[in-house]
Amino acid sequence: MEDVHQMASRPIDERVSFEAKANIIRQRRLESAQRILMCAPDHFGVNYVINPWMENQIGQTDAALAREQWVNLQRLLALEGEIALVPPEPGLPDMVFTANGGMVVGNGVVVSRFRSDQRRSEERRFRLWFERAGFDVVDWPDEVHFEGAGDALLDRAQSLIWCGYGFRSSSEAPGLLEAIFNRRTVPLRLVDPRFYHLDTCLCPLADGWLMYYPPAFDTLSQEAIASYVEAKKRITVTEADALLFSCNAVELNGRVFMNGASAELQDKLRTAGFVPILTPLGEFFKAGGAAKCLTLKLVEK
Repeated sequence: MEDVHQMASRPIDERVSFEAKANIIRQRRLESAQRILMCAPDHFGVNYVINPWMENQIGQTDAALAREQWVNLQRLLALEGEIALVPPEPGLPDMVFTANGGMVVGNGVVVSRFRSDQRRSEERRFRLWFERAGFDVVDWPDEVHFEGAGDALLDRAQSLIWCGYGFRSSSEAPGLLEAIFNRRTVPLRLVDPRFYHLDTCLCPLADGWLMYYPPAFDTLSQEAIASYVEAKKRITVTEADALLFSCNAVELNGRVFMNGASAELQDKLRTAGFVPILTPLGEFFKAGGAAKCLTLKLVEK
Protein backbone atom coordinates (compact mmCIF):
# COMPACT_ATOMS: atom_id res chain seq x y z
CA MET A 1 0.00 0.00 0.00
CA GLU A 2 1.26 3.48 -0.85
CA ASP A 3 2.30 5.40 2.26
CA VAL A 4 1.50 9.04 3.04
CA HIS A 5 4.94 10.26 1.94
CA GLN A 6 4.59 8.62 -1.47
CA MET A 7 1.00 9.73 -1.89
CA ALA A 8 1.72 13.33 -0.96
CA SER A 9 4.68 13.43 -3.34
CA ARG A 10 2.76 12.09 -6.34
CA PRO A 11 2.06 14.76 -9.00
CA ILE A 12 -1.58 15.71 -9.51
CA ASP A 13 -2.93 14.47 -12.85
CA GLU A 14 -3.35 17.53 -15.06
CA ARG A 15 -6.53 16.05 -16.50
CA VAL A 16 -8.52 16.32 -13.28
CA SER A 17 -10.81 19.28 -12.69
CA PHE A 18 -9.86 22.37 -10.72
CA GLU A 19 -12.25 21.33 -7.94
CA ALA A 20 -10.71 17.87 -7.78
CA LYS A 21 -7.22 19.39 -7.60
CA ALA A 22 -8.33 21.65 -4.77
CA ASN A 23 -9.70 18.65 -2.87
CA ILE A 24 -6.44 16.76 -3.36
CA ILE A 25 -4.47 19.74 -2.04
CA ARG A 26 -6.76 20.03 0.99
CA GLN A 27 -6.34 16.32 1.68
CA ARG A 28 -2.56 16.66 1.49
CA ARG A 29 -2.68 19.45 4.04
CA LEU A 30 -4.70 17.25 6.40
CA GLU A 31 -2.29 14.38 5.91
CA SER A 32 0.76 16.56 6.58
CA ALA A 33 -0.71 17.93 9.84
CA GLN A 34 2.00 20.53 9.53
CA ARG A 35 1.97 24.13 10.72
CA ILE A 36 4.59 26.67 9.74
CA LEU A 37 5.21 29.96 11.51
CA MET A 38 6.12 32.88 9.27
CA CYS A 39 6.37 36.67 9.64
CA ALA A 40 5.53 39.08 6.83
CA PRO A 41 8.49 41.20 5.65
CA ASP A 42 6.76 44.51 6.36
CA HIS A 43 9.83 45.86 8.14
CA PHE A 44 12.52 43.68 6.56
CA GLY A 45 15.78 45.28 5.52
CA VAL A 46 19.47 45.24 6.30
CA ASN A 47 19.93 47.90 8.98
CA TYR A 48 23.09 46.54 10.64
CA VAL A 49 25.80 43.91 10.17
CA ILE A 50 25.79 40.76 12.32
CA ASN A 51 26.92 38.18 9.74
CA PRO A 52 29.17 38.19 6.63
CA TRP A 53 26.21 38.26 4.23
CA MET A 54 25.11 41.63 5.58
CA GLU A 55 28.38 43.38 4.81
CA ASN A 56 27.90 46.20 2.28
CA GLN A 57 24.14 45.51 2.19
CA ILE A 58 22.81 48.17 4.56
CA GLY A 59 19.95 49.94 2.81
CA GLN A 60 20.32 47.79 -0.32
CA THR A 61 17.18 45.62 -0.09
CA ASP A 62 14.24 46.01 -2.47
CA ALA A 63 11.11 45.95 -0.29
CA ALA A 64 8.72 45.15 -3.15
CA LEU A 65 10.86 42.30 -4.45
CA ALA A 66 11.39 40.91 -0.95
CA ARG A 67 7.62 40.83 -0.42
CA GLU A 68 7.07 39.14 -3.78
CA GLN A 69 9.65 36.47 -2.96
CA TRP A 70 8.24 35.92 0.53
CA VAL A 71 4.66 35.66 -0.77
CA ASN A 72 5.73 33.12 -3.41
CA LEU A 73 7.30 30.95 -0.70
CA GLN A 74 4.26 31.32 1.54
CA ARG A 75 1.88 30.28 -1.26
CA LEU A 76 3.94 27.20 -2.08
CA LEU A 77 4.13 26.11 1.54
CA ALA A 78 0.41 26.75 2.05
CA LEU A 79 -0.31 24.00 -0.49
CA GLU A 80 1.36 21.53 1.86
CA GLY A 81 0.47 22.76 5.32
CA GLU A 82 -1.09 25.52 7.42
CA ILE A 83 0.68 28.87 7.73
CA ALA A 84 0.54 30.72 11.05
CA LEU A 85 1.72 34.31 11.28
CA VAL A 86 3.49 36.24 14.01
CA PRO A 87 2.96 40.01 13.63
CA PRO A 88 5.95 41.94 12.27
CA GLU A 89 7.32 44.71 14.47
CA PRO A 90 8.81 48.07 13.41
CA GLY A 91 12.50 48.23 14.17
CA LEU A 92 12.93 44.44 14.08
CA PRO A 93 13.94 43.75 10.46
CA ASP A 94 15.18 40.20 11.16
CA MET A 95 11.96 39.03 12.79
CA VAL A 96 10.99 37.77 9.34
CA PHE A 97 13.45 34.91 10.03
CA THR A 98 11.09 33.01 12.33
CA ALA A 99 13.35 29.95 12.46
CA ASN A 100 15.40 31.89 14.98
CA GLY A 101 12.43 32.56 17.26
CA GLY A 102 12.61 29.30 19.20
CA MET A 103 12.90 25.52 19.20
CA VAL A 104 9.61 23.54 19.26
CA VAL A 105 9.41 19.93 20.43
CA GLY A 106 5.89 18.63 20.95
CA ASN A 107 4.04 21.30 22.89
CA GLY A 108 7.20 22.65 24.48
CA VAL A 109 9.25 25.54 23.19
CA VAL A 110 12.53 27.15 24.14
CA VAL A 111 12.44 30.81 23.16
CA SER A 112 15.74 32.06 21.76
CA ARG A 113 18.39 34.01 23.63
CA PHE A 114 19.97 36.02 20.85
CA ARG A 115 23.68 36.74 20.89
CA SER A 116 23.30 40.03 19.00
CA ASP A 117 21.92 43.04 20.82
CA GLN A 118 20.04 44.02 17.66
CA ARG A 119 17.79 40.96 17.87
CA ARG A 120 17.11 40.64 21.59
CA SER A 121 13.86 42.60 21.43
CA GLU A 122 12.46 39.79 19.27
CA GLU A 123 12.52 37.41 22.26
CA ARG A 124 9.58 39.05 24.02
CA ARG A 125 7.48 39.12 20.82
CA PHE A 126 8.09 35.44 20.06
CA ARG A 127 7.48 34.42 23.66
CA LEU A 128 4.13 36.23 23.66
CA TRP A 129 3.10 34.53 20.40
CA PHE A 130 4.00 31.06 21.71
CA GLU A 131 2.14 31.63 24.96
CA ARG A 132 -0.99 32.84 23.17
CA ALA A 133 -0.79 29.85 20.81
CA GLY A 134 -0.88 27.46 23.76
CA PHE A 135 2.73 26.29 23.84
CA ASP A 136 4.53 25.56 27.10
CA VAL A 137 7.50 27.92 27.27
CA VAL A 138 10.46 26.13 28.85
CA ASP A 139 12.86 27.98 31.16
CA TRP A 140 16.27 28.73 29.68
CA PRO A 141 19.21 30.51 31.37
CA ASP A 142 19.63 34.08 30.23
CA GLU A 143 23.40 33.79 29.98
CA VAL A 144 23.37 30.88 27.48
CA HIS A 145 22.95 32.05 23.89
CA PHE A 146 20.63 29.91 21.79
CA GLU A 147 19.08 30.84 18.45
CA GLY A 148 16.22 28.39 18.14
CA ALA A 149 15.62 26.30 15.05
CA GLY A 150 18.39 28.22 13.35
CA ASP A 151 20.78 26.05 15.36
CA ALA A 152 18.65 23.13 16.60
CA LEU A 153 17.08 20.75 14.10
CA LEU A 154 15.08 17.59 14.70
CA ASP A 155 16.23 14.50 12.87
CA ARG A 156 13.40 13.11 10.75
CA ALA A 157 13.97 9.42 11.53
CA GLN A 158 15.78 9.19 14.87
CA SER A 159 14.78 10.66 18.20
CA LEU A 160 17.62 13.12 18.30
CA ILE A 161 18.37 16.80 17.94
CA TRP A 162 21.20 18.20 15.83
CA CYS A 163 22.53 21.33 17.55
CA GLY A 164 25.01 23.74 16.01
CA TYR A 165 27.20 26.05 18.10
CA GLY A 166 30.20 28.30 17.73
CA PHE A 167 28.95 31.50 16.13
CA ARG A 168 25.51 32.21 17.58
CA SER A 169 24.50 29.47 20.03
CA SER A 170 26.73 28.67 23.02
CA SER A 171 28.54 25.37 23.48
CA GLU A 172 26.32 24.74 26.54
CA ALA A 173 23.15 24.74 24.40
CA PRO A 174 23.28 21.08 23.22
CA GLY A 175 23.50 19.71 26.77
CA LEU A 176 20.63 21.90 27.97
CA LEU A 177 18.42 20.81 25.08
CA GLU A 178 19.14 17.15 25.82
CA ALA A 179 18.15 17.62 29.47
CA ILE A 180 15.02 19.63 28.70
CA PHE A 181 13.58 17.47 25.94
CA ASN A 182 15.06 14.13 27.03
CA ARG A 183 16.44 13.49 23.56
CA ARG A 184 19.94 12.68 22.49
CA THR A 185 21.42 15.92 21.20
CA VAL A 186 24.39 15.87 18.85
CA PRO A 187 26.64 18.96 19.19
CA LEU A 188 28.04 20.19 15.87
CA ARG A 189 30.70 22.88 15.88
CA LEU A 190 30.41 25.39 13.03
CA VAL A 191 33.71 26.73 11.68
CA ASP A 192 32.86 28.78 8.56
CA PRO A 193 31.40 32.23 9.43
CA ARG A 194 29.39 32.24 6.19
CA PHE A 195 27.39 29.37 7.68
CA TYR A 196 26.84 30.85 11.10
CA HIS A 197 23.64 28.91 11.85
CA LEU A 198 23.22 25.15 11.53
CA ASP A 199 20.27 25.50 9.17
CA THR A 200 22.46 27.27 6.61
CA CYS A 201 24.57 24.15 6.11
CA LEU A 202 22.52 21.12 7.24
CA CYS A 203 18.99 20.01 6.44
CA PRO A 204 17.39 16.85 7.89
CA LEU A 205 15.00 15.30 5.36
CA ALA A 206 12.24 12.70 5.69
CA ASP A 207 13.07 9.03 6.20
CA GLY A 208 16.47 9.78 7.72
CA TRP A 209 18.08 11.54 4.75
CA LEU A 210 20.42 14.41 5.52
CA MET A 211 21.61 17.16 3.17
CA TYR A 212 24.69 19.08 4.34
CA TYR A 213 27.89 20.92 3.47
CA PRO A 214 30.69 19.07 5.31
CA PRO A 215 33.38 21.86 5.34
CA ALA A 216 31.05 24.01 7.47
CA PHE A 217 31.86 21.69 10.40
CA ASP A 218 35.00 20.75 12.28
CA THR A 219 36.42 17.23 11.87
CA LEU A 220 34.83 15.80 15.02
CA SER A 221 31.42 17.11 13.98
CA GLN A 222 31.77 15.61 10.51
CA GLU A 223 32.61 12.30 12.16
CA ALA A 224 29.56 12.61 14.43
CA ILE A 225 27.27 13.15 11.46
CA ALA A 226 28.75 10.10 9.71
CA SER A 227 28.24 7.98 12.84
CA TYR A 228 24.52 8.73 13.02
CA VAL A 229 23.60 8.80 9.32
CA GLU A 230 24.69 6.03 6.97
CA ALA A 231 26.59 7.09 3.88
CA LYS A 232 23.83 6.18 1.44
CA LYS A 233 21.46 8.65 3.14
CA ARG A 234 23.90 11.57 3.30
CA ILE A 235 23.50 14.10 0.49
CA THR A 236 26.60 16.28 0.38
CA VAL A 237 26.49 19.63 -1.39
CA THR A 238 29.27 21.58 -3.06
CA GLU A 239 30.45 24.99 -1.93
CA ALA A 240 28.66 26.54 -4.91
CA ASP A 241 25.36 24.98 -3.85
CA ALA A 242 25.96 25.84 -0.19
CA LEU A 243 26.41 29.49 -1.22
CA LEU A 244 23.00 29.31 -2.88
CA PHE A 245 21.65 28.37 0.57
CA SER A 246 20.58 25.01 -0.85
CA CYS A 247 20.75 23.52 2.65
CA ASN A 248 18.52 26.30 3.97
CA ALA A 249 15.52 24.40 2.67
CA VAL A 250 12.08 23.36 3.87
CA GLU A 251 10.87 19.84 3.16
CA LEU A 252 7.16 19.01 3.31
CA ASN A 253 5.54 15.88 1.93
CA GLY A 254 8.63 15.02 -0.09
CA ARG A 255 8.94 18.45 -1.67
CA VAL A 256 12.11 20.39 -0.91
CA PHE A 257 11.55 24.15 -1.17
CA MET A 258 14.84 25.96 -1.73
CA ASN A 259 16.26 29.14 -3.21
CA GLY A 260 18.42 27.34 -5.73
CA ALA A 261 20.40 24.20 -6.50
CA SER A 262 22.62 22.89 -9.26
CA ALA A 263 21.29 20.29 -11.67
CA GLU A 264 23.56 17.77 -9.95
CA LEU A 265 22.07 18.45 -6.51
CA GLN A 266 18.54 18.38 -7.87
CA ASP A 267 19.30 14.98 -9.41
CA LYS A 268 20.61 13.73 -6.07
CA LEU A 269 17.39 14.79 -4.38
CA ARG A 270 15.22 13.16 -7.02
CA THR A 271 17.21 9.94 -6.75
CA ALA A 272 16.54 9.98 -3.00
CA GLY A 273 12.80 10.33 -3.70
CA PHE A 274 12.37 14.06 -3.19
CA VAL A 275 11.05 16.79 -5.49
CA PRO A 276 13.14 19.99 -5.49
CA ILE A 277 11.05 23.15 -5.78
CA LEU A 278 13.11 26.25 -6.55
CA THR A 279 11.75 29.56 -5.32
CA PRO A 280 14.17 32.54 -5.58
CA LEU A 281 14.81 34.37 -2.32
CA GLY A 282 17.75 36.58 -3.27
CA GLU A 283 16.64 39.64 -1.31
CA PHE A 284 16.86 37.64 1.91
CA PHE A 285 20.41 36.53 1.04
CA LYS A 286 21.42 40.10 1.81
CA ALA A 287 20.56 39.43 5.45
CA GLY A 288 21.94 35.88 5.46
CA GLY A 289 18.84 33.72 5.09
CA ALA A 290 16.57 31.83 2.70
CA ALA A 291 13.63 29.40 2.86
CA LYS A 292 14.39 27.63 6.13
CA CYS A 293 15.28 30.85 7.92
CA LEU A 294 11.90 32.28 6.92
CA THR A 295 9.97 29.40 8.51
CA LEU A 296 9.56 27.62 11.83
CA LYS A 297 7.90 24.21 11.94
CA LEU A 298 5.39 24.04 14.78
CA VAL A 299 4.58 20.33 14.38
CA GLU A 300 7.16 17.59 14.71
CA LYS A 301 7.19 16.00 11.27
